[in-house]
Amino acid sequence: MMVMILAAGRGERMRPLTDKTPKPLLTVHGVTLLDRLIRQLTQAGFTDIVINVAHLGYKIVEHLGDGSKHGICIRYSDEGPAGLETGGGIRRALPLLASDPFVVVNGDIYTDYPFAALPTRLSGNAHLVLVENPEHHPKGDFGLNGDRVIDEPPRLTFAGISLYRAAFFAGIQEERFPLAPLLKKNIAAGLVTGEHHKGLWVDVGTPERLAHLNGDLHG
Repeated sequence: MMVMILAAGRGERMRPLTDKTPKPLLTVHGVTLLDRLIRQLTQAGFTDIVINVAHLGYKIVEHLGDGSKHGICIRYSDEGPAGLETGGGIRRALPLLASDPFVVVNGDIYTDYPFAALPTRLSGNAHLVLVENPEHHPKGDFGLNGDRVIDEPPRLTFAGISLYRAAFFAGIQEERFPLAPLLKKNIAAGLVTGEHHKGLWVDVGTPERLAHLNGDLHG
């Protein structure tokens, strides 16, 4: 099964750190978020990875190359300097994503989620990993009814770890679009499953959260 890592975001909330460094190349205890994530994915058996790039994307390409130093294959989906938002970015990369379903992971998370536990088949069009609501996002995103994701409380937070079938993006003509409306449409149709990860998860979205990780965590 193939993996797409989302690494095209501008990282506005991380400025000035992201003025010269793409957010996934920021480090926790000397290891970039992207290297740590790729190490976890590789250990879980994922060896074919697509990474979308935009802002300072050439630095990610220079840092990782074709993936041979990690013993994997890495290809890139270049979205230009502006990026295509999450939905548009995934749709642009579909020709590179040969498996159905495929995994999508945010490049700016720090987690102990066991990627080998992801399902290999879907009963619907998508599968989301949800986590406890962090302090900065207390209202959460979606609820769970058994293994079905629902757009109702009590809500958990979408972890930025998911699987999609190509059918999820069928009929979309726009080049640049967000993912959330498409998720809500599929959730309303009962086509999204989910799970609750209760372990470590941090959205490294601000300098303060990055500093907290570097001060309090290891590995």
